[in-house]
Amino acid sequence: MHVTETATDSAIADRYRDPAIVSLAATSPVVEHQLRHRSVRSFLADPVSDDQLTAIVAAASSAPTSSNLQTWSVVAVREPGRKERLARLAGDQAFIEEAPLFLLWVADLSRARGLAAAAGGGVRVAATDYLESLFLGVIDASLAAQNAIVAAESLGLGTVCVGGARNHPEEIAAELALPDGAFVVFGLAVGVPDPDERAGVKPRLPPSVVLHHETYAAPSAEEIAAYDQRLNAYNAAHGLGGGWSERVLARLVGPASMAGRHRLRSQLQRLGFPSR
Repeated sequence: MHVTETATDSAIADRYRDPAIVSLAATSPVVEHQLRHRSVRSFLADPVSDDQLTAIVAAASSAPTSSNLQTWSVVAVREPGRKERLARLAGDQAFIEEAPLFLLWVADLSRARGLAAAAGGGVRVAATDYLESLFLGVIDASLAAQNAIVAAESLGLGTVCVGGARNHPEEIAAELALPDGAFVVFGLAVGVPDPDERAGVKPRLPPSVVLHHETYAAPSAEEIAAYDQRLNAYNAAHGLGGGWSERVLARLVGPASMAGRHRLRSQLQRLGFPSR
């Protein structure tokens, strides 16, 4: 089943805001749903029901997972006091407190280590001490969360990812009573979007920049400049400033721009991820 041409054209136009990309020849309701994704940072007071949460987690559990190891968990937080503490640890982001549900996506090697301990007899899972296993947990948690985002939006909810959950990973692990070998990769605020929020579908880099055929080809200066101009126009319309290049350079300038995350390696070691 295909969506109507008018609806798809509108969705693709909003996603890229590039006059060279005005339609999709192949599409579906799922594709259009994904094209309309946006971050939501203002929520109504309406709760996210247990039934909705169950559906969201079922969708998350349906994501790919390497070798079916399922090295991820998710902690659902609704209690106002805990959300307030998590919001402070994640960069004083008020929308975390406002959202009725805050999901913390966890790279979780503790279950595998628990299986080894329960088996006894010197059974070991020494591979969990290596960087590859950290990648397994991070990738599994990220894939599960992306499925959850699509599912939540299909239920009429809005979301925003919160990388600030890595600002103070040890304190957040303690707040959530995480076991050794588990850490929060990022958070996800979930709730009914406030219709008065001044936000839209943010334009992305065009396929000519992110899609490579057979071998990698660096983008041209003209392609980047054109995207900067489109994002500048979007930002100006929403009371923001700057283009893409400016933001990338400012965000990645060095440790001072990383909100404490430059210490992540040593913090992860203390949380049970030696990453040899």
